[in-house]
Amino acid sequence: MLIAGDVGGTKTNLGAYEVQQGKLVQTAYTRFSSHVFARPEDLVRKFVSMLSGPVTAACFGVAGPVVDNRVHATNLPWIFDGQSMAQLLKIPQVRLLNDLEATAYGISVLEPSDLEVIHNGSTPAAATKAVIAAGTGLGEGILFWDGTRYVAMATEGGHADFAPHTEKEAELWKFLKDRNDIVSCEIILSGRGFRALHEFFDPGSHHPEFDNPNDDPAPIITQNALDNTCPACVAAVDMWIEIYGSEAGNFALRTVSRGGMYVAGGIAVKILPKLRDGRFAAAFTDKEKLGDFLKQISIYVVLNEEAPLLGAAHIASTM
Repeated sequence: MLIAGDVGGTKTNLGAYEVQQGKLVQTAYTRFSSHVFARPEDLVRKFVSMLSGPVTAACFGVAGPVVDNRVHATNLPWIFDGQSMAQLLKIPQVRLLNDLEATAYGISVLEPSDLEVIHNGSTPAAATKAVIAAGTGLGEGILFWDGTRYVAMATEGGHADFAPHTEKEAELWKFLKDRNDIVSCEIILSGRGFRALHEFFDPGSHHPEFDNPNDDPAPIITQNALDNTCPACVAAVDMWIEIYGSEAGNFALRTVSRGGMYVAGGIAVKILPKLRDGRFAAAFTDKEKLGDFLKQISIYVVLNEEAPLLGAAHIASTM
């Protein structure tokens, strides 16, 4: 039995898999609130106690840079250590991946129905692909062809500096700079970015969900924008999508990802109607000199939120 994990700052998804007729088949799945557990070992131990068979291999995608098979989680007070986890599971090794590395591997095993095209381009064989995913944080990853297969490569591009693209975005940068030492892309392109954008457009506007610090205001802001019931929510989500598209375009230029840009993460699925309206794709291609080049790159939204879990399970199956 294979164990796979998608470890994020808000939630951790764990699944058990078997390989049947060359395909991964999920036999168990649980979603945990990450912050409830003091250590990742406690969480994994609880999941394994719910299973009926022995674990033969395991792989976990974790938000944060992997160094020597060890991760200091970016948005959690955890140190995730592959050797410690292997001892817990009584197996020779546990492979750790960056969460976007796991997502990239997941894209390689998704079904066509797990993707929606929001911009049609061309998709040359063996061309580099890029993955961007906004959720609790912002992740960016690369899939490159090594001559035989696609190999994923992690980045920490989400923590790079935010570069304003318009006068209004320059005003937003100044607004955020007053509140933060550094204005990274992730400060905006994550769940917490919606509240900041809402306050930027209308500091006096208020929703009850803003009162409780334990409540996430992102769902009400995005839902109001989809329903067109709050002007500040609409403005916040529209600008968020434009900045997201622009950053995806930047990433495509840096990676020359002619094989496609894959937009993953939980937020994309929830605001899919907004991503379909062309705003994201327009910002993606609005670049100096190479706009026509970017128009040739297909943009896909990953509909299956278990892509990182599938990617980790895929790697576990090859160990």
